[in-house]
Amino acid sequence: MTSALHTSALTSLPLLARGKVRDNYAVGDDRILMVASDRISAFDVIMGQPIPGKGELLTKMALWWFDQLGPKGLNLCPIHLTGEAPESVVLPSEVPQVAGRSMLVRRLKPILVEAVVRGYLAGSGWKEYQDSQSVCGVPLPAGLKNASKLPEPIYTPAAKAAAGEHDENITFERTVELIGRDLATRIRDISLAIYKAAAAIALKKGIIIADTKFEFGLDADGTLTLMDEVLTPDSSRYWPAESYVEGSNPPSYDKQFLRDWLEQVRINGKPWDKTPPAPHLPRDVIENTAAKYQEALQRLTA
Repeated sequence: MTSALHTSALTSLPLLARGKVRDNYAVGDDRILMVASDRISAFDVIMGQPIPGKGELLTKMALWWFDQLGPKGLNLCPIHLTGEAPESVVLPSEVPQVAGRSMLVRRLKPILVEAVVRGYLAGSGWKEYQDSQSVCGVPLPAGLKNASKLPEPIYTPAAKAAAGEHDENITFERTVELIGRDLATRIRDISLAIYKAAAAIALKKGIIIADTKFEFGLDADGTLTLMDEVLTPDSSRYWPAESYVEGSNPPSYDKQFLRDWLEQVRINGKPWDKTPPAPHLPRDVIENTAAKYQEALQRLTA
């Protein structure tokens, strides 16, 4: 792994945006260089300390999944990768910031709906189920427990929020109002198909993908295209299959270790209020979080 990169600083390309993890740069009018930093966020707040190697791990995992799902693999949906080397569009002096942690992708018109698919009842879904026996308007059978496997995966979209704000869970009918029935239906159906295929692949590796979120965009011809990252521990809830027990939260490969620490941390004797600035991360939290990401990649790609 290279040294940690909290924030990239390329001068050869115009900066388009900085997200929670990725810094996006314009490459002409038709491509974007996505640089995965080592930043980590929790509760929609970016931590001040990076997780060394995280950006490289996320990129390797996303590229592995794009190979499984895209034209080289199951060909379930067009993907945004150009196939070009990211290092080819920056200055030689900037290659260390880009190598191993970047994707050169087609520039798309993003669809401002996060396509969330849940195969298990966990997190906010479990909380909502206890109140209404449903998740995002999708009714579920009685008697389910925390971490229960659902009879069938369900599609529970979210409306993308502005930076620093929480995405809002919405119903499928609300997505129809936002983007039209045809597009909403295609996104739902493709998302469910991708999740089912990915979950089967991961399970053979001893990993349960409890839930995940996808992002899509449209190219100049209106073709629906899978974009951003895909099926990484930042966008998915990964559980080791051998530790899974219905009724309790399994240990996870995602950011849950960090979230659990943040829930318990005290600042001046009070719980952190989940607003910036984030608490300072001690070395053991950084190292344990990095180890979770590393183990997920090793198990998946072994």
